[in-house]
Amino acid sequence: MKIAITGKGGVGKTTLAGTLARLLARDGLEVVAIDADPDMNMGSALGCEPPEPLINQKELIEERASAGEGVFMYNPKVDDVLPRFSVLCPDGVRLLVMGTVDQGGSGCMCPESAFLKAFLRHMLLKKSSVLIMDMEAGIEHLGRGTAKGFDLMLIVVENGLRSVQTATRIKALSADIGVKKLAVVLNKAQNDTSDIEQRIEELGIPLLGVIPFDEAVARADRLGLPSLELGGSAVDAMVELKKEILAILPQD
Repeated sequence: MKIAITGKGGVGKTTLAGTLARLLARDGLEVVAIDADPDMNMGSALGCEPPEPLINQKELIEERASAGEGVFMYNPKVDDVLPRFSVLCPDGVRLLVMGTVDQGGSGCMCPESAFLKAFLRHMLLKKSSVLIMDMEAGIEHLGRGTAKGFDLMLIVVENGLRSVQTATRIKALSADIGVKKLAVVLNKAQNDTSDIEQRIEELGIPLLGVIPFDEAVARADRLGLPSLELGGSAVDAMVELKKEILAILPQD
């Protein structure tokens, strides 16, 4: 079961990703959380100290992915990356931080990019674990060889037009690279959400869950704790969302 969580910045996707990862692990599943967001906050959402970003392993990347003179290996060895560079977090979730390629141009073709993409392909084809990936809003860096490994692209929106516009863009990009199953989660919901739910319906993507605004989430952030530790109505809604996900997705 492979789930990518994406959405506009600030909608709460990292909190959702970390909470879902721990909830699934509490069900006895082997869960790997991958932080692919440039902000790299998944560790705090899970409640553990994050590892060094994989992109910083310069010597390993040079050894595995570079053939010298500007030539790189498209399929470098990556099967030992997870045990070597991930950390164990509460409830047994294993966290790996990808990091970002610090080079101009969205289409960077370099050893670092090749290495990260090869690792992601490896994880998406792996059958033995649940994978939760916290992504940046744009998914242009994914190609057909990686995107086809996702069982679900979960788009997080809040009660505002800009987040729905981001969801519209993600839907178009997903179609371009062959992601077949998408769903929306409405986060930080309060007061009347009928307008935003109507826009989601017009978007043509199923609304899988609604998570209410909950001061406990903000309080957990101020205390440096995962939301799961304080509980509250938002966490209760995430528990229900987890059930919905398990109902629609195959389990390896």
